[in-house]
Amino acid sequence: MVGTTGTKNSAIREHVANGIGKKYKGMDVSFDIHPADGVARDYEAYKAAMDGMKKGDAVIIFTPDDTHFDIALYAVKKGLHVMVTKPAVKTVAEHRELLEEAERQNVLVSIELHKRFDPIYADARERMRTLGDFSYFYAYMSQPKYQLHTFKAWAGKSSDISYYLNSHHIDLLTWALQGRAKPISVTASAATGVATSKEHGLVEGTEDTITLLVTFRNLETGNTGTGVFTSSWIAPKAEVHSQQRFFYMGHGGEIRVDQAHRGYESATDGAGFASNNPLYLRYQPDAQGRYVGQGTYGHRSLESFIDAVNAIRAGEAQPKDYEGSLATIAETEVLTKILEAGRKSLDQGGAPISLE
Repeated sequence: MVGTTGTKNSAIREHVANGIGKKYKGMDVSFDIHPADGVARDYEAYKAAMDGMKKGDAVIIFTPDDTHFDIALYAVKKGLHVMVTKPAVKTVAEHRELLEEAERQNVLVSIELHKRFDPIYADARERMRTLGDFSYFYAYMSQPKYQLHTFKAWAGKSSDISYYLNSHHIDLLTWALQGRAKPISVTASAATGVATSKEHGLVEGTEDTITLLVTFRNLETGNTGTGVFTSSWIAPKAEVHSQQRFFYMGHGGEIRVDQAHRGYESATDGAGFASNNPLYLRYQPDAQGRYVGQGTYGHRSLESFIDAVNAIRAGEAQPKDYEGSLATIAETEVLTKILEAGRKSLDQGGAPISLE
């Protein structure tokens, strides 16, 4: 495990022990940690960790958006397989450089887009592809405003809420439209006022809510379609951590999904009302106290990457074999292209950005 400050190591060990080791029977929570205990700050501790790994080992990156590229590229150059959380990188130039290096080193680089493993989203993706030309898509995703404090070190400085949340539904739509339609322009709009208020104190210019309006062209007919993606981190604390839903319309039908509400609710004196989703991760142990979340889509997203790495290491597969089954760096450039265009549009006062 790698961070940037060794002064937090004791708290990290305690957190892992309490949250996993003591909660589940038979779970090994031992790990090496970088930087060493007591180190005040080392932004390149990941290099020391990777220098001790062997070619063909795997790295999973969950760090602030603007750090993904440098960490992933260093890993790839060491011959390590990489899973990086969304967004993989922030620019198309970075995306292509990472792809080229991954091909040069013949390693797998996959994006952690776990909604591809959600059985409802995966089923919806296939149904979308049966509905003829794409016409309209709307998606909304939010997180509570206390996340502004969680992400204060980088929010509004080096990334924004569109990169962080819109990436999920942009990937879903572009995945569904693979070989059928392509984005041709992006226009962005934002709401402001909460993140930069005295209460939250983020840097001037930090957006509260960002909407991307993406125009698509259906490849066979030339007909156009519209995608609207809205993300926010100023929602109130509610029954779910993240509101998330979408609506899809094709020429032959429509699909509606409310991912936040699966018909499973609870209320307790301590936690209040909640809409639960154990399909993502099951935190409750079984009757014997064991972890039993292996079938959930949050778990499967990570496990599928590790299974792929093991198959490559054993000589049973090549990285290219996973294009189409995993969200590889080779097939997700369109996601980066839309996100970067959205940022450019905001920086240019909402001007439309052509992708052609």
